[in-house]
This record gives sequence, structure tokens and C-alpha cells, in this order.
Amino acid sequence: MTAWTEPTRRSLLATGAAGAALLAAPGLVRAQAPAVKLGILQPVTGALAQDGEYGRIGAQLAIDEINKSGGIRSLGGAMIEMVFGDARSSPEAGSQEVEKMHAEGVSAIVGGFASPICLAASQAASRYDIAYAVDVGVSDQIVSRGLKNTFRFGPGFGTVTRTAIENLVKLNDAAGKPAKTVVLVHEDGLFGSGLAKLMNDRLSALGFQILETIAHPTPARDMSNVALRIRALNPDLVIPSSYYGEFVLLARTLQQQRIRPKGIYAVLNGAASNFRFVREFPDAANNVMDCNHWADPRKPKTAELRKQVEAMGRFWLYNVPLNYSSVRLVADAIDRAGSRDRVKIIEAMSSSTFTDHIMPYGPTKFENGQNVNAAPVNTQVQGGDIKVIFPDAFADAKPVFPVTG
Repeated sequence: MTAWTEPTRRSLLATGAAGAALLAAPGLVRAQAPAVKLGILQPVTGALAQDGEYGRIGAQLAIDEINKSGGIRSLGGAMIEMVFGDARSSPEAGSQEVEKMHAEGVSAIVGGFASPICLAASQAASRYDIAYAVDVGVSDQIVSRGLKNTFRFGPGFGTVTRTAIENLVKLNDAAGKPAKTVVLVHEDGLFGSGLAKLMNDRLSALGFQILETIAHPTPARDMSNVALRIRALNPDLVIPSSYYGEFVLLARTLQQQRIRPKGIYAVLNGAASNFRFVREFPDAANNVMDCNHWADPRKPKTAELRKQVEAMGRFWLYNVPLNYSSVRLVADAIDRAGSRDRVKIIEAMSSSTFTDHIMPYGPTKFENGQNVNAAPVNTQVQGGDIKVIFPDAFADAKPVFPVTG
């Protein structure tokens, strides 16, 4: 405890001068505007914990940056306060966290990562007119239910699959069409099953022979049987769509058993565009291709954010730029709404033309809640790095295909 002492003449003069300065700058004594509460929903425990944690990092970096630059200006510089919810890798837990966020008075929610979590959580948020910005969840069902509160910043699997197939045809044609047969491997949930069906239909129509479609659970502890089946079928291409742990397991098993297709062409794969996989298992990762979310490498802010993340001892995963951009998108809507009112924020999201993001998209334009200007890119692991190989406007490397040796 500090003892009270008699004020001296000098201290009284100093106090008086400070008071005069404050009276001359009334903004300094104005009460701080109440914070805007923003729900961030991610699975940070359970099978999807890695993705959820990186999503939280991206959201936190955006919130810190917005607050540091003066907060929400139309609300008197109100700071954004994160209200975090752990979806615990399940839709039920995601819905429960939305109920808690509603009780805490959030103005909007960002996140969810997995499609089933996003479906359940956005439905729960709709009951309270809470704007819900999906960060990653790719099932097209998310934006086909007529929910006015739900907005997806990134592309859905319909767009990603179409792009992946267009680029696969370009890749194969440019190499003299070495790939004729395909095995699809996918997680057996909403995302993997839906995507595999689209791939199966469209690749067959283009003349590729689908030798087999192999589903696996998440989490999966062993991929030996899947690898053995691939060996027996001997496809030119393996096209996997799985979460991180399962794809790493599959890629390592294929490498250990010397199963070498002409290409591994992943679609929305949890590991193929992931520097953790590249650093920890460089031999299994080398030459793996993916069609996925990825930050725009041409934007200076992308390099700046990546540097921040790596300085924290973390890997550069797409969850970071997607959540960073999604939080900024919602903050922009709140600022334009000039209100914490949930309905006004939904209206502002609906008319968003947001450009201050780091993804390879144009200005946001939502149709039925889907940002129609969102698009994936194709990446390939080359020499310990992740390079963009399609589209040409973003590419910083030529594809290596077919893979030999």
C-alpha cells in the first residue's frame, strides 16, 4: 500500500498543468465506447484442434490490428472483444457455444472450420439473427438453406471441384495425357463424401476411369489397407480429400511402401497445403499437389502476416489468412452498419464489397450468402516450399507432372 503524503507546491503545479492539457483535449477524457463483442468459434480440442487453433490465431491477429488502428470508428472507436467458443470438433458443441455467445451479447460470429460445425452453428445463430461468417466449411449445403444470417467468404466445394478439374485437365493435356486412371480417397463425412461424388461424376464424363472410390473415417488410426488397395489398383492418379491427420498418414504410408502414382492431386486436403506437413515429412510431401484455399502471394500484407505467424513459432496454414480476412470483413460490415444491432449488421454484410483482405479474390459479392468472387488456387510442394501452380496470374512455379522416380 502507498502512504498518502502532503502535496507539495511543485506537484500541485504539475497536476494543474496536466488538468489544463486534458481540458484542451476533450477527446482524451471522453469515456471509451463499449466494446463490440465478436464470437470466434473454432474446434480447439478433438480431432480438428490444429485447424481450430490456427483459425483462432488468424482471428486474434485481425482483432489486434483493428483495435490498434482505432477500433470501429463509426462506433466511437469501440474495441472488438473476442468471445471465444471451443466447438470441440463436433456440431453439437458448436451449437452449444453459439447459445453461450448469444447470452453474452455478441454482434456477429466468425468461424466453425468444418462443414458440419458450420451447418449446425449458423443454424443456431439464425434463431437470434446473428450474422455468421463461415471461414472454411466448404459444403454447398451451408449456403443453400435460405438462411439470411449466413455468409461464406471462401469458395464452396462446388467451385473448388470445378476449378480443380479444369486445372487437372490443363495439367494432363500439357504433359501429353499420361493420367487415365484415378482412385479417389475421401473422409466419409459431409465434406469428403460430397466432394467425391462431384469428382466421380465429372471426371468420368471427361474420360478418366475411376478405378475405385475409397472412404475412410475421421479420425483414422491406420491407412495400410487403403495403401494396399491403391497398390493393387495401380492408378495413374490418387485424388485424396481428407483432414490433416488422415492425409499425412496416407502420404507417409504410400511413401514407406514405395507406392508411386504419377501424381497425388489433392482437393481441399488438410495437409497438402500445410507447412507443418512439408517441414515434418518432406519426402512424403514432395510434389504433392492440392487445390485449396491460399493467401494471395502478391499482396505485401500476406508476407507481413506470415512473418508475424512464423515469429510466434507457428506454421503458415491457410486457416490464418482465411480467419484474418473473415474478421476484417465482419468488422467492415459493423463499421458500415454503425451499430451493434444484429439485423443491421446482416444487412451490411449482404451488401458488402469488401476488398481489404489477403485472399486471391476480388471485392466480396454475396449471392444467397456465398461470396461469388471467392476462388481456390492450385499448389504443389516443391523442394521444401509450397508453390502456386494455377492460375497463371498467381503462379510462382511450373507444375511437376508426371512425377517420376
